[in-house]
Amino acid sequence: MKILLIGEYSRLHNSLKEGLQKLGNEVTILGFKDGFKDFPVDFPLEKKWDNGALKKVKLAVLKLTGFDISSYLTYQQVKKNKPLFKEADIVQLINENSFFCNYYYEKKILKFFFKRNKKVFLLSCGDDYPYVKYNFEHPENKSIVQPYLAGKIEDKNFSNVLKFRTAAFEKLHHYIYRNINCVIASDLDYHIPLQNHSKYIGLIPNPINIDNFSKTELEINDKIVIFHGINRESYFKKGNDYFEAALAIIEKKYPEKVTVLVTENVPYEDYINRYNQAHIVLDQVYGHDQGYNALEAMAKGKVVFTGAEDIFENYYNITKKVAINALPNVDYLVQELSFLIENPEEIKAISKRARTFIEEEHDYLKIAEKYLEVWEKY
Repeated sequence: MKILLIGEYSRLHNSLKEGLQKLGNEVTILGFKDGFKDFPVDFPLEKKWDNGALKKVKLAVLKLTGFDISSYLTYQQVKKNKPLFKEADIVQLINENSFFCNYYYEKKILKFFFKRNKKVFLLSCGDDYPYVKYNFEHPENKSIVQPYLAGKIEDKNFSNVLKFRTAAFEKLHHYIYRNINCVIASDLDYHIPLQNHSKYIGLIPNPINIDNFSKTELEINDKIVIFHGINRESYFKKGNDYFEAALAIIEKKYPEKVTVLVTENVPYEDYINRYNQAHIVLDQVYGHDQGYNALEAMAKGKVVFTGAEDIFENYYNITKKVAINALPNVDYLVQELSFLIENPEEIKAISKRARTFIEEEHDYLKIAEKYLEVWEKY
């Protein structure tokens, strides 16, 4: 099949592409490279007028006239290459706002893909209208909306979430759902808001290319190494404030037993190699399920603090921990870290189970086969 994957978050579409290609399909990716993470993309888009003086000019023009220069320039980049993006058997959008344009230009771009290709599918992966709506209506639900409601994130730093509460993006949501074949959730956080929706066909777990992560046994010879990777743009969304506070206590409590590694805003290839020597990886506190960074760390046999709620364990029939369920609670995080530091054999046990879980539930070839089944059926 000829398959076009639009957009890239955290290497999801790259891993899916690798699986689909191994199964004999022709696959290309169109989209942005996910910022500083710099993921490979066959047809890269560049978000223009988005930094420095040009961004200030763009915002002034937007305020005075309503014209979004960045959206227009993204549309022009796609328009110039339109002949390359038609007659695909399958097109998959990674998000309801895959091109990061305003309503007018996003719809204009999508209209071409809906008209010129056989089938179009949508992933609920990252913020979108159903996810944001649900979490504002259910503030008790563990999600990135909680730190915003707690006043930790300013509106201007939460605009990529808040835009899905506007009338324009509600309209875009309905336009997309009228034209797609169906929508697929990438993990349980996006599954929860979509339950009982007529276009929702279920969850397909994130694909992990386990060929890229050799199976090794975790060794603890001296100190236990804890890795904390920070993305400043999502600092509070991930609960990094809780992790930093917990680590400050842990370093004082166990100065002879732990080494803490911290990194900020590094490209993907650098990031995944920086935690190779770590035993424990701190990922995020506001999820029910694991995101992509957590899954790749688990593939490497790391003990990951991430989403691993009861709904996750029930869904996958897990009876022994494959990850540590992280909560926005410093005392709880200190307690969980302390237990692992004082019981290093448990680190080794969870490490083995984490790798086995990825092999059984997230192997990129198995996941690619699941996508092919859904695409053919719908």
